[in-house]
Parts: sequence; structure tokens; C-alpha cells
Amino acid sequence: MPRTAATVRLAACATLAALALTACGSGSTGSSGAGSAGGTVKVGLITKTDTNPFFVKMKQGAEKSAKENGATLVTAAGKFDGDNAGQIAALENMVATGVKGVLITPSDSKAILPAIRKARDKGVLVIALDSPTDPQDGTDALFATDNRQAGVLIGQYAKAAMAGRSARIATLDLAPGVAVGQLRHDGFLQGFGVPAGDPSIACSQDTGGDQAKAQTAMENCLQKAPDLNVVYTVNEPAALGAYTALKAKGREKEVLIVSVDGGCTGTQAVKDGRIAATSQQYPLVMAARGVKAVTDHARGGAKPTGYTDTGVALITDRPQAGPAAQDTGYGLENCWG
Repeated sequence: MPRTAATVRLAACATLAALALTACGSGSTGSSGAGSAGGTVKVGLITKTDTNPFFVKMKQGAEKSAKENGATLVTAAGKFDGDNAGQIAALENMVATGVKGVLITPSDSKAILPAIRKARDKGVLVIALDSPTDPQDGTDALFATDNRQAGVLIGQYAKAAMAGRSARIATLDLAPGVAVGQLRHDGFLQGFGVPAGDPSIACSQDTGGDQAKAQTAMENCLQKAPDLNVVYTVNEPAALGAYTALKAKGREKEVLIVSVDGGCTGTQAVKDGRIAATSQQYPLVMAARGVKAVTDHARGGAKPTGYTDTGVALITDRPQAGPAAQDTGYGLENCWG
């Protein structure tokens, strides 16, 4: 363990600046021996980006938990969602600076595995947050929403809301190779009760979870299938992009939009009627529990293993028969908390 937290932060920030380093900070400082009872433990957090509010909330959870658990937190992020090379470089640098554990939201569920394996071979605990690796046991543990179940919930909701009407569905997805996006997509289809490739799925496009790209994707889908009446989106920025495109065509009140994430902005959009329902997840909880798991293990506690479900809730002010739901009052009080 480095001798002072200040030295750690300066060195880590300098090393990772070119790799979209988001912040370096420390929690409570303890004795100089990392991993000793009551001592400071160095923990790394690597997110997909540092701009998405989901990952901002995750970082807040990690910072709070680091202070509570006497840890030094070093954080980094990819330059964009899908920046596997940036995440690899950040992971390698964190290992070199002596972290006891790294929390990571993998941008590429498979391509990150060799770098994670090297870190684990050096005794570094690696915990995936939100997005599992492929296979899932590529990390020591996973703290995440059940993303498939999140998709199932909004699929069931959309099916009930359609009340027997024929569906013409557009899916605005994430990107190839990202497990969280595929799980949500597959869950939605399962909940709605349609198999992949079903004729009712009129259009599917990747958006990277970006609002502007989603707006373009929705415009393309409307050209391909003007009679669309259901839109599934991988996250709420994509949902708002879809809503903008639909509003421009005067169809925003005719098309059912459902999504996943439950961020504060997205939940407000549900309250405002722009999104019918969303599945809310809790990134702050994921990160907070991950930091605590690393510090507990570094101080002689049990090694975290397997999958820990951090919860999901269906949020809507227009409940349907079937899946249990919370209203937007609950959603806004608990958004990503």
C-alpha cells in the first residue's frame, strides 16, 4: 500500500488523465497498512463513461461508501460507451498502483476478460457492477439489477397496456456485445410474449443509449413502419429521443413507450406522460455494496462471490393488470438511490 493517500491520488490522477479519469478521492484515512484492521483500503471504480447520469450516481455511491468504510477511491471511465481499450488501460494502471479491488461496468462483456484475468491473477478482487462479463464468472462477483427481469417487467406492462390490440413494435437497443442491452431486449420480448424475429417486431436499431442517436433511429423506424404503436427503449435517454421523433410526427399520444433505468429525469418523464413506464434500478446501491465488499475482504472478511441482485421496480402512474408497480412519487424519491 502506498504511504499516503495524497500521494496515491496525485499519482493515480496523473497516470489516468488520458484515460478519461473522472476523479480521485479518498474516504476516511486509517493506518498506513492497506488491508489491516481499520487501515485504508484502496479501491478502484471503472465505469463505461463519466457523463451518463447513471454512472454519476454510481460514483456517488462509491464515494459515500469509501468514506464510511475507510477506503481510498480511485475512479476512471471510458471516453464513450464501448471504449474497451480505455477500460483495459485504466484497469492495468489501477492494478499497478496497488488497489485491493476494482469495481467495473464492462463496456465489452467479452473483450475485457483477459485484462480482468490478469488483475485477478495478481490477487486483485474484481467485481462487476450492473453489466456482467460473458461468461459471468469472469469476475469474482456481480452486483447488479436483474436486467432480464427489468425487461420482463416492462414487456408484461406493455402487453397489458395494449389490451389485446395488435402490436407493431420498435426496439431501440444498446449495441452489439454489451450483455446488459441484450438482457433487457430479450427480457422485454419474453414479457411481451413474442419470440425474436416475430413479425410484430417491425424495426430494431442500436442507439448506444444516446438520446440524439435514438431520435434518428426512431425517425428511421417510422419511415420503415409508420404504423408503429409500441416502442421499447434500452434506457430513458433513448426513450426521450424516441418521444421527440414521435412528437414531430404528431404521434406521441398514439404510441406506447416503455423503458429501463428509472433515473430521476426518466422518472419525471413518466410522471409527465412522455414515457408510460420504466423499470427502476439502483446503481448507488450497487457501487456502495461493492466498495464495502472489497474493504471487508481486504480486512479479512469473506470473499464476495456469485450474483447479488440489487433490485428493480416497475414505475408508472398508469398501472395495468399483472405486474406490480410503484407510482412516480416512489420513483422520484428513490431514483437511482
